[in-house]
Amino acid sequence: MVVKEEERLELFLKTGLDERTARHTIANNKVTNNLTAVIHEAGVTEGCNRTIGNLLYTVRLDNLKCTSCTMDTASESFELKGFEDACGVGVEVSEEDIERTVNEVFEQNKGSILELRYRTNVGDLFRHVRKRLPWADPKIVKKLIDAKLCELLGGRTAADNEKPSKQKKEKPAKVEDKKVADDNPVQPPEKLNPFLIFPNPEENFKVHTEIFFSDRPVLQCCNTKEVLDKHLKRTSRKVYTHSPPEPNGYLHIDHAKAMFVSFGLAREQGGCCYLRYDDTNPEAEKKEYIDHIEEIVEWMGWKPFKITYTSDYFQEIYELAVELIQRGHAYVDHQTPEETKEHREKKMNSPWRDRPIAESLKLFEFET
Repeated sequence: MVVKEEERLELFLKTGLDERTARHTIANNKVTNNLTAVIHEAGVTEGCNRTIGNLLYTVRLDNLKCTSCTMDTASESFELKGFEDACGVGVEVSEEDIERTVNEVFEQNKGSILELRYRTNVGDLFRHVRKRLPWADPKIVKKLIDAKLCELLGGRTAADNEKPSKQKKEKPAKVEDKKVADDNPVQPPEKLNPFLIFPNPEENFKVHTEIFFSDRPVLQCCNTKEVLDKHLKRTSRKVYTHSPPEPNGYLHIDHAKAMFVSFGLAREQGGCCYLRYDDTNPEAEKKEYIDHIEEIVEWMGWKPFKITYTSDYFQEIYELAVELIQRGHAYVDHQTPEETKEHREKKMNSPWRDRPIAESLKLFEFET
């Protein structure tokens, strides 16, 4: 047994793990088995550099499949040209091509569109167009689909604006409770300010985040005074937050909680909160959802500083992704859609999801 542990310790050290982290890993059989399997599948049993080892150690919790192609980094075999081709860089789709494809999609679905009229799922039409023209500008696609709908159906009628009727369930009769007089009513507790837990902008250099690495024990990250001063000058010492709903469905109770924090903190600090639509998947976007989100935000008493869309920043996000890969802080995952789905389901079924928060944190601290 001791010999086996020493062999695993030697294997982990070859991948760049420091001895303290390696010994803690061996103390947990599940993590040890996962990491050992990942190292063998990646074909680095004879050792690798710390960058690769760090990635292997990161994915060992979910026991993800790691092959040599998923470990492409700038320091190894990252090919910028291949990455750009996969992202559609340089591909130009004219508005005439988009219009022709939209007409073809409408012709194929004309029967159902005439039947459903403005209740037609625009997301499905969008998906058909994007399947044929994956690099088409989503804003132009959406504009042409809306125009084609209006051309085919004409203006909205009163029937189009009516919502489908729903049968109301009968509510059980209320039982009135007898009010009992209380000579000593309980005084309501003093109202607390929930935003006091957040630091003021000028104190953000005091907030530390612990990050665990395979090549050294623990790194504590925080804003430097110089970086913070530069940020405060640019923002005029105001707090800027954002609320990022996805425009592919209606808001629910968790959105209300999140808006209370983002909009509420900005209001408490005299700052600004953006309403930023997270439209990274334009195929599922519907104008109905966008209008509903803005209506609910206003109904709840919040007023956005500005309304923006993630798609407005796709180019900047792409350039940041390339820079992270070139710095060795990210890698390219070449899994097929089927493999991605398999791993996502495995993660969803992970026993970690059922553990109490305190127990999960305790295990995480022990393993790292």
